[in-house]
Amino acid sequence: MKTVLITGASSGFGKATAQLLAKYEYKLILVARREEALKQLQKELQTKSYAANVDVSDKKQVTSFFNNLPPEFQSIDVLVNCAGLAKGVNTVQTSNIDDWEIMIDTNIRGTLYFTRFVLDTMVKRNSGLIITLGSVAATTPYKGGNVYGGTKAFIKQFAKNLRTDLLGTNIKVTNIDPGAAETEFSIVRLGDKKEADEYYKGFRPLVAEDIARTIGWVIEQPEHVNIENIELMSVDQTQAGFVFNKK
Repeated sequence: MKTVLITGASSGFGKATAQLLAKYEYKLILVARREEALKQLQKELQTKSYAANVDVSDKKQVTSFFNNLPPEFQSIDVLVNCAGLAKGVNTVQTSNIDDWEIMIDTNIRGTLYFTRFVLDTMVKRNSGLIITLGSVAATTPYKGGNVYGGTKAFIKQFAKNLRTDLLGTNIKVTNIDPGAAETEFSIVRLGDKKEADEYYKGFRPLVAEDIARTIGWVIEQPEHVNIENIELMSVDQTQAGFVFNKK
């Protein structure tokens, strides 16, 4: 039975992934900042699990978490870095710097910390899979996507370099870049549920379960198969193309 560590497990992609993998009786380690939501999720899952309230951007908390993992959960087979967020849709010149720092700390530091710690056990066993959650914003710019897109571009490039560093081992790395997906993500970004609902009106966005199924498929690949990168969008979304400022 594989042991899977999921960050950002209390909502969105992380929660849907936990719910899906529980059906296949994976052992789950669930990490998020919202303790009550984690406890509720744990009650729902019909599989062996361990939950921990951790701020992924806090190095001391992450260190303590790994140092205190129960023995039966220490052999981690898969890390799914789902913790991430966007704050605001302002242009660079009108943005709040505090929002930038929150995105950088969560999206970048959180992924780096968990990846580095989990590699200690994976390298010893010469086995494992690390999944990073990026975004189509990593490669396609849009107004207001500035720092968020920058953090996801970092994640995409980090995954490529991590895969290169691990060449010669049996440790696999996969980056997944979703397009527009209707989850709590947009409420956090926009700060208003009504505005978030309005954003998704009129087209069929991805949902969290779509990403969870993709993650499950990646995990189930044979040991010698490494899925490098997956980009997926709703059939109702495509690249925006060039924009011109015509006088």
